[in-house]
Amino acid sequence: MPSVEPHQEVFAAVQRGDLGWLAEYWGRQEVMWRDVRHRKSGDTPLHTAAAMGGTEVVTWLLLHGGGSCLEAHNYDGKRPLHSAAQASHLPVVKTLLDHGAEVDPLKRADWTPLMLACTKRSLPVIQALVQHGANTRLLNKDGWSSLHIACREGHEEAVNYLLDVDGSLWRTVSKNGRTPLHTAAHHGHTTTATILLTRGEYLRDEKDSCGTTPLMEALRMGHLDIADLLISRHGADLRARDKTGRAGLHLAAEAGRLEVVRSLVERGVDCSEVSDQGQTALHCAAREGHTHLVEALLQLGTDINAKDHNNRTALWLASAGRRRECASLLRNLGALDTSDYTGTKPSYMLAP
Repeated sequence: MPSVEPHQEVFAAVQRGDLGWLAEYWGRQEVMWRDVRHRKSGDTPLHTAAAMGGTEVVTWLLLHGGGSCLEAHNYDGKRPLHSAAQASHLPVVKTLLDHGAEVDPLKRADWTPLMLACTKRSLPVIQALVQHGANTRLLNKDGWSSLHIACREGHEEAVNYLLDVDGSLWRTVSKNGRTPLHTAAHHGHTTTATILLTRGEYLRDEKDSCGTTPLMEALRMGHLDIADLLISRHGADLRARDKTGRAGLHLAAEAGRLEVVRSLVERGVDCSEVSDQGQTALHCAAREGHTHLVEALLQLGTDINAKDHNNRTALWLASAGRRRECASLLRNLGALDTSDYTGTKPSYMLAP
């Protein structure tokens, strides 16, 4: 006979909502529910019922000794309220709060139930937590606020609601200096970005700790609609540089964003513009092996043999990165086998 995991039948009954079985089990012995734990997750029965949305089971457990589990945490640091909020089970969230559950407990990485609710675009749960006193200004381990998370998800209703609760939340920055506007731009949520620009007072080119602006994020990720919004409405600078001296053109080329590069050229950006290290967009595209973009940049007039401050060409970088297809294209189009300042040639690096 296979061995039965301790308490397996309890969790099975909770999952199927079998109050009769639970009542019979409770009647045979007074159970300390806090000591009944799932072997892999560390969940108590209350965690499981909360995650399943079993309001009747949650209520029954709370009335039969389950109150001791209200603040019990599993191996991930989650309490039952975390589980209910993440699963968007509003009745369970309200039941747990009405029975005195702490509204802002921290799980691993300092995530609150409100933050988890924001990942699921669940406005009613967000509202219930805030109405019970959830602190919208708390930050997780990475410095993300609930507003950052709502912006990541593109949940416009939640973004507006959180700003209604605290109109200064747009100012929050993560540990690496990223604003909610950076987050919306990175994830391509145009309406969310519009809300932030309308309700916040962001600098024209707000930079994170790497010197990246929201416009750079939009260009890197290929979100031309947000780039247009930031340029036309916010006056964002196409030629702003990050801390490594790269402009949006270089970031877009590195990410292989052909349409973005073409759009930038149409806006008057020189496709041969160099970074602080002397690299063109062609260098950036070749290093990552974006053959289609390399070909397009050459058609736009970029010098195939342009050298950076280390005397490295696009062919040199493609060869160093073992981008054989890209290196072959460059050679066929006339790239020279020139050495860098150390005397290393591209042909050396791709030799069999």
